[in-house]
Amino acid sequence: MKISGFSMGKNALKLYYPMRQSIESILPIVDEFVVALGDCDPDDTTREEIEAIGSDKIRIIDTVWDIEKYPRGMEHAHQTDIAKNHCTGDWLFYLQSDEVVHEKDLQKIRDRCRQLLDEREVEGLLFRYLHFWGDYAHVQDSHCWYRKEIRIVRNDPDIHSWESAQSFRRIPDFDGLNYRKHEGTSKLRVAGVDAEIFHYGWVRPPAIMQDKIKVFSMNHKGREKIEQQIEAHLFDRVFDYGNLTRLTLFRGSHPAVMKDWIARFDWKDQLRYSGPVRSMNPVKSKHDRFKYRIISWIEKYLLFGNRLGEFRNYILLGK
Repeated sequence: MKISGFSMGKNALKLYYPMRQSIESILPIVDEFVVALGDCDPDDTTREEIEAIGSDKIRIIDTVWDIEKYPRGMEHAHQTDIAKNHCTGDWLFYLQSDEVVHEKDLQKIRDRCRQLLDEREVEGLLFRYLHFWGDYAHVQDSHCWYRKEIRIVRNDPDIHSWESAQSFRRIPDFDGLNYRKHEGTSKLRVAGVDAEIFHYGWVRPPAIMQDKIKVFSMNHKGREKIEQQIEAHLFDRVFDYGNLTRLTLFRGSHPAVMKDWIARFDWKDQLRYSGPVRSMNPVKSKHDRFKYRIISWIEKYLLFGNRLGEFRNYILLGK
């Protein structure tokens, strides 16, 4: 059995993505790791960080991003597919550059891959998620945050990254352009794995968080619209994470590869632990909108944690 790891990114270190730590977290159980690295800015040092890992398992594929050809976040899926297509393993383990796996789960993941290798009806493995927010002690678990997602898929050319690269779908005869296609696609049949993805994409110094949101928004909404918002001064303030004490407290341990990265945490004085629950950002996060705050309250206090219309881009098998 061979497992390939793969990821993609652009200006990852400049935008405070722990991409090196992400790669290192699963390097012990993969036979190769493919990185599609976009055309980074001159002041970004992501390539140097990846090369500093010093592993001959890692291959970097140089790419150029084109958000005009792949709008609405689809360039993320396109870049993910580029990395996937260079993988040679039986199982392909995808991590976004802000996702990290705990060392305690590595052997369980490898054992699960071996156990299901010949059960061809299983097309992927489903992981639980921890979405950290603001700092390394609080997680988001409201209606707007997905609880599980596919992160290992079979090496099948008809399986593609989907929409903005959050998930995967089977897309026969794919034209290579419309990653948001629904018609003619199908959800993957997956089995669960007793492991978690530590998602650190919303833990950054507030000023860098604002920069990341601008870049991410351009990839999804187009450069022209976001430049209009910039001119309207919607991104002038540093990012406000809201009142963190209203979030779920994380009491577990972080992956060992994150130790030095977490030690860099120096923006506690810019966070709020009192005052209004919602963030005060001119452009609101989805979970701060009134509709979703009400839905989250109902789910938490009336439905005992069950979700209403939960996003599930998969068919979970009883394996």
